[in-house]
Order: sequence, then structure tokens, then C-alpha cells
Amino acid sequence: MRLRASLLAGAMALACAAPAARATDLLDVWRAAEQADMDHAVARAAHAAAMPRRDQAAALWRPTVNVSASAGIATHETRTRGAQFSAPGSSPSSGVNFNTSIKDGTAGRWAVSASQPLYNPERRAQQQLLDLSADLADLEWQSARQALMLRTAQRYFDLALAAESLRVLKLQRDAVQRASTEAQDRFTLGATPVTDTYEAGARLAGIQAQVLAAETEVRLKRELLADSTGLPPATLSARLPAGRLADARPRPLDAWLLEAQAGNPDIRARQIATEAARQEAAKFGLQSSVTVDLVAQASRDRLSGSGDFGSAANRGTDRMIGVQISVPLYTGGMRSARQEEALRLADKAAAEADRSHQQTAQQVRSAWLGLSVGAERVQSLAQGVKASEARRDATHLGHEVGERTTLDVLNAENDAAAARLALVQARAGLLMDRLRLAALAGQLDDTMLRAVDEELEPAAPN
Repeated sequence: MRLRASLLAGAMALACAAPAARATDLLDVWRAAEQADMDHAVARAAHAAAMPRRDQAAALWRPTVNVSASAGIATHETRTRGAQFSAPGSSPSSGVNFNTSIKDGTAGRWAVSASQPLYNPERRAQQQLLDLSADLADLEWQSARQALMLRTAQRYFDLALAAESLRVLKLQRDAVQRASTEAQDRFTLGATPVTDTYEAGARLAGIQAQVLAAETEVRLKRELLADSTGLPPATLSARLPAGRLADARPRPLDAWLLEAQAGNPDIRARQIATEAARQEAAKFGLQSSVTVDLVAQASRDRLSGSGDFGSAANRGTDRMIGVQISVPLYTGGMRSARQEEALRLADKAAAEADRSHQQTAQQVRSAWLGLSVGAERVQSLAQGVKASEARRDATHLGHEVGERTTLDVLNAENDAAAARLALVQARAGLLMDRLRLAALAGQLDDTMLRAVDEELEPAAPN
């Protein structure tokens, strides 16, 4: 009776000595991680860099206008022999020579040109590639956010479980300390053999080593969560899943598989990559080689100075508007070779998309089975906790009447603590499986994290 009372008093003292700090909500931790996590910052920058690609795609079909101007020193000479010259009122003259000469004269030129694509399959493929690239960046951003949510939730529950393990170990240490003291007292009185004192002492040393290791583990888990959230480590205190979890049995597997095939970011990204590879191959097809553009140009050239025949000046003005057709006749085989490479890359992208479908289906089945079996497993472990506690109480009673040894009591305490830890680990695993299944279907968001928060133990009052 004395040992049982001392164990109860130790547990109450430890509970009263614990600081009454308010635990951090999972949603608050996620929002902090969203701003502070370095990997997420890289993903955010990559997403922002990809957004202008849609503007680039639209710009491909807008007209382009160029202005150029030049000035400098130039020399221009012409020699014409055997020309025919005619003028109004005179007969034609044959064998006429024309010579012009300007040396180191002042030259100037300006030109304005504009072009509007009318028909350009290659440019159309480039436009679709840019749009697909922006869509792919959106999916990568969604995948990065969901991955950070899962990492944050896992680190949060890792900290909660490490803290719970430390708490249980400290309770065991205090219990073993009292049992060791009582065993020594009984041995002194001749009521128990000396082996009880040895067993209690050995168990106390072992648990003390476990407590030190658990304290290190808690510190490491807290520092890891602090690094990814930017929150001070001293303010981080995670909550465990409560005893009353919502019904975690998922909807039918076929429904989740269909939703994952339609909404999984990785599957959708692979589909976009396949389409992009096909568009890349289309750029080098024969039908894509012909282009039609509406073009307009105006230019003026001027050159003035002195030459072999005295002062001279040349001026020329050009204006043109029309349609330009471009048809490449021969590229040395480069175009067909690049098309062949692009077609093979499209086949590779299609194979990767099929593989992604298969892998995602496997992951959905695993998470779904985890939820399907997890709820029943939690119930079984909860019953196991009750049985372990009942066995512990019976062992204490047997020890009081001399039918159980001190080692039996210590083993019963250890088994009850292990059952408690297994239960909280299963509850945390159940919540993580729910989050993973939602992420596989592309449905993990703040709302789901808020729902998980509601299933955690109430925060301690300030």
C-alpha cells in the first residue's frame, strides 16, 4: 500500500510542477513555417519567376516594332560602263559612263520596321509551351505547400511524442526510485531478499539513462521545429491527439483513387510534362516550318561629301508593306534530328506519367489502409492500456500482500507506460495518414489542419 500511494503522490507532484504554458496550435506552427521555411522560400521564388511566362506566351502573337539609326563616316564609289542614256527631246546615247565618288563623307541612316505574325505553327507551339510551363509551376507550388504541411505536421507530432515519452519516463524514474527506497527499507527489516534492492537499482540506472536520451530527443525535435518555423524554441509545446478522435474511416478506396488520379499534383505535373514534350516535337515538324508574317518597313539613307568629281550627295528612301512567306528548304538534317529527339523525349515523359499513376495509386492504397485499420488499432490499443493499468494495479495489490515481487511491480509499470506511448503514437499516426491521403488527392489545405487542431488535446490555460 505504501508503494502504491508513493507512486500516486509522485505522479501528482510531477503534474503540479509542470509549467502551465499554452501549447502551440498546429495551424499556427504551419503559418509560421510558411513564412520561415527555407525550402518553401525557394519554392515561392521559383513560382514567382514562372508567372511572367503567361505574359510571354501572349506577347508572341503581338506585333513587334523596331527602330534603328546609325551615323558615321563612309566612302561610296560607283563605276558604270556602256550604259545607255536618254532624255526628253534628245535621241538615246549609247556607251555612256557614269561615275560617282564620295570619300570619307558623312553617312546617316534610320529605319522603322514592324512585323505581325499571321501563321506560325512553331510560334504557336512555343506559346503553348510557355502556358504549360506556368501551369506546371502552379502545380509544383501546390505540391511544395502540401509537402511543407506534411513536414510541419510530422515535426509537430514528433515533438509531442518525444515530450510525452520524456514525461512517462520521468514518472517511471520516480516510481522506481521510490520502489528502490522501499526495497532497501524492507531488506533492512528482513522482509525482502537483497535481490529486490539489486533489481530496483539496476532498473533505476537504466531508466535514468533513458531519461537523459529522451531529454536530448525533445531538445532536438524542438530545435528542428523552431528552425523551420522561426519561432523561439522555448515557446514551442506541441499537443497530442485527444482520446476522442473523429471517425477516421475513409470513404471507399475507389473514390479516393479517382480523386487522386484527377487532383494529385504529381500526376497532373507529369501529364503537363508529357503535353509539353509533344509540343516541343511539334515545333520541328514539316508543317511548322512555314511562316507567314505581315511586315512593314520605312528607311532613309543619306551620304554626303567630296570625291573624285567634286561635292556629291546621295539620298535614298524606301517604304514597304506586305506579306512575307518563309519556307526553309534544307537545314542539313538538323530539324528532323531535333524532331526525332523531341519525339523520344515525349515517349519518356508519357512513361513517367504512367509510372506516376501507378505509384500514386500504391500510396493511396497504403494511406487508405492505414486509416481503415488505424481506427480499429487505436481502439484495440486503448483497451490494451486499460488492461495494462488493471494489471499494474493488481500487481501492486499482490506486492502489498507478498504475492508479487518488486520486479513484478516494475515490469507492470513499464508495460503500462509502453501501452500508453503506443496508444498516443497510433493516434498521431492516424492523423498523419489522414493528412497524407488528403495530400495525395490534392486536398490538403489550411482547413484540414484546422480540423486536425480540433482533435488535439485542449491547450493548458495560461
